[in-house]
Amino acid sequence: MKKLHILVVKSYAGPFVMTFFIVMFILLMQFVWTYIDDFVGKGLEWYTIAELLIYASANLVTLALPLAVLLSSIMTFGGLAEHYELVAMKSSGLSLIKIMMPLIIFSGMLSLGAFYFSNTVSPYATLKFKSLLWDVRKKKPTLDLNENIFYNGLDGYSIRVDKKEEETDILKDLIIYRHTEDQPGNRHVIRAKEGKMIKSENGRYLTLELIDGVSYDEAGNRRQQKNVPHITSEFERDLILLDLSAFDLQRTDEDLWKNHMKMLSMGQLQITVDSLETQKLKRKNDFLNYMNRLVSLNDTMELMPGIEVAGTASFDSLTTLEQRRVVNVAINMTRNAKNYMSRTKEEMKGRIEYINKHKIEWHRKLTLSIACLLLFFIGAPLGAIIKKGGLGLPVIFSVIFFLVWHISGIAGEKMVETGVLSPVEGMWLSSGILFPISLFLTYKAAKDASLFDRDTYSKLMDRLKSFFKKKSHRPVA
Repeated sequence: MKKLHILVVKSYAGPFVMTFFIVMFILLMQFVWTYIDDFVGKGLEWYTIAELLIYASANLVTLALPLAVLLSSIMTFGGLAEHYELVAMKSSGLSLIKIMMPLIIFSGMLSLGAFYFSNTVSPYATLKFKSLLWDVRKKKPTLDLNENIFYNGLDGYSIRVDKKEEETDILKDLIIYRHTEDQPGNRHVIRAKEGKMIKSENGRYLTLELIDGVSYDEAGNRRQQKNVPHITSEFERDLILLDLSAFDLQRTDEDLWKNHMKMLSMGQLQITVDSLETQKLKRKNDFLNYMNRLVSLNDTMELMPGIEVAGTASFDSLTTLEQRRVVNVAINMTRNAKNYMSRTKEEMKGRIEYINKHKIEWHRKLTLSIACLLLFFIGAPLGAIIKKGGLGLPVIFSVIFFLVWHISGIAGEKMVETGVLSPVEGMWLSSGILFPISLFLTYKAAKDASLFDRDTYSKLMDRLKSFFKKKSHRPVA
């Protein structure tokens, strides 16, 4: 028995590791192509890109792990059935459940690990990933001057180069516009026949050496002064010191994102949801108290200045002018109440949506671990039924069931956000769809049913054809 269990585990371990890393690589490449425009031309260090990819990989585990479990289980039991090893085990008196038992235990441990990962590691990785990606997106491109194109990456400067010699880094025919806050516009222009860029040892500053040029400067402000002096100066050699600190990757404080719902564990999410529910209830009570005070006014005339009412007065006892004033006050009060109700309705709708988003993340941490178990109980019986290993037919079936799980999960989440379903119904929709499928396939595989045998369906079709032929040739009384 132990040797058979070791055989099953070894047969499963290889495909699982292989499919997991293949799926992770495909998803990671998709991530790279999605954000490639944010990386190119910014001179990022290799360790910065590696750090970003590691954090992105941690977030992709939620997609790669269920697909790896499904595909590897189909490949394992499909290969055992294809080489009649599964038949030999069953002929020795072992049921399918007993053969699957070591992998069931492994899948249970994997589900617990997936829960720990989604509850602890994934929020931390998401926080790091979002923070670093934000910093990378804000980082300015590296200083790269192209011929006959104005470069505006340096604060306060706009530089154009007519020709750039790659071997010597000599710049020909430079035009530099200098912009300052107190002197906006192109009021300070420098033109030089030749120039060269020299970086400091620490890379923080760049010295632009200009040779044989002219500087044009307008002092004063044309909007405030009619006559503005124009200064022209020639130079043989001039130096401009540029600060390159803006091109460095500036790390943002992670505290700005740490309270986001995706960066919280289940315990933190529950505390946040309870706090939000308390605030929503308080806001609801404030609204009801306001409306009760508004509706329970004994008499609208009490709010009318200049109208003295002795004892009990009726509306008909007032003059026409006083009646109009009373009606106008009532209309204004009604209009204000209606507007207040509309604003409160939109506010409560936003509060409910915000709370539901936290509940979605709370349930998401459980659905991943449950999905690993359900997809195993779909993949293992399915492989035993189709009796095919390798990467052919198992890949087709695994992609189909994975899309069913993934698409139903996305649809359920969207219906929760729109208020069609509750968070429990929406987030467990995909698991509710997969659960009966897993029971059905496990039952059929345990009974050795020919679910995908062509001959079985051919015989069934022949029986149906013969049944309808007999019915059509039956004599009419």
